Amino acid sequence: MPSQAIEFQGSSGQSLAARLELPVGPIRAVALFAHCFTCTMNSHAANRITTALAGAGIATMRFDFTGLGGSEGDFANAHFLGDVADIVAAADHLRASIAAPALLIGHSLGGAAVLAAAERIPEARGVVTIGAPFDPAHVLEAIRGDLAAIEREGAGAVTIGGRSFRIGAQFLHSLRAQDPAIRIGAIGRALLVLHAPGDEVVGIDNARLIFDAARHPKSFVTLDDADHLLTRRSDAAYVAALIAAWAERYLAPAEAAPMVAEGEVFAGNAGGKFGTTVRTHLHSLVADEPVAVGGEDAGPGPYDLLLGALGACTSMTLKLYAARKDIPLEDVAIRLTHDRNHGVDCDHCTDPASKIEAIERTIRMTGPLSESQRADLMRIADKCPVHRTLTGELHVHTREEPQSADEADR
Repeated sequence: MPSQAIEFQGSSGQSLAARLELPVGPIRAVALFAHCFTCTMNSHAANRITTALAGAGIATMRFDFTGLGGSEGDFANAHFLGDVADIVAAADHLRASIAAPALLIGHSLGGAAVLAAAERIPEARGVVTIGAPFDPAHVLEAIRGDLAAIEREGAGAVTIGGRSFRIGAQFLHSLRAQDPAIRIGAIGRALLVLHAPGDEVVGIDNARLIFDAARHPKSFVTLDDADHLLTRRSDAAYVAALIAAWAERYLAPAEAAPMVAEGEVFAGNAGGKFGTTVRTHLHSLVADEPVAVGGEDAGPGPYDLLLGALGACTSMTLKLYAARKDIPLEDVAIRLTHDRNHGVDCDHCTDPASKIEAIERTIRMTGPLSESQRADLMRIADKCPVHRTLTGELHVHTREEPQSADEADR
């Protein structure tokens, strides 16, 4: 998906680093992602979830809180209410540049922060927490250091997750000053709570407390054996899919897809420089060019689709033939490449400068096959309908479809 590095002004006037993941195609909605405590916007969860949401048509921005990652400021001066204010500033930036976020997503302490920020972002229709604490003060359990001395002296060094940080007394005060039950009960937004039962950093009881404090509409989904940081790619992908599916009820309806008759294929704009939506009667996918030639690599290229059509047809033909002839074919694997200048096929050319297109197809067949059966199947491979279309005399008739009156008026 297209990705943009951006900066915006945080609540304290300092520059905060952010990254906006954009879909190839229409933007269904805008989301804002708040990362976990002492993490950055480049954490596995933040990176993978925002990218996957963009793939579902949801433009998603993640950013570094003050004093973390690429953002300006001193973490020693940061505090929970400052993080909440930075989320509101991020929403203001999105509102001015694309659209206000319809979804607020927070991971760990970021979840507690988006719950606190929701009332100040009126366009937000849904809030999602991932492994979030019920009470922000829960974070204090992860801090190793003399907190009493920090209270007396105003600041001090601590260890969090094996890393050294300097925090201020205001950080401690802002965590302890929250009243989560009242705040969560008053958010007035649809809520999705995601939490793993085996989370060893923020226990599952926090999810129950958040869910019980919230009013409907609210949903809870367990993340099974995921860890707190969602370090497995599959867990982050699962979370993104859950959010996208859940959010459908709270987003504006998607633009109606064009009707495609059975046996017809439609190709239309999908956004980006070359992005193209390919639709059949019941299915759709995005095609694109690779980054090397200026595309976003959001889907297979035209020649990839061509080779895929030949490979799929070859596989289906072999399986169908084997079934009809009782040939014990167990599996077929096919690899294909395309060459625009294949000298071997042009040995017969009268013009030495001529070029001929060629496709290399390698077929691997498994099963207790005799040599004669293998030879028979290889012969049949060249008889698949797509193969015969490509190697036969093919005419493509092109005509222009007239513009409708509505399109002409735009």
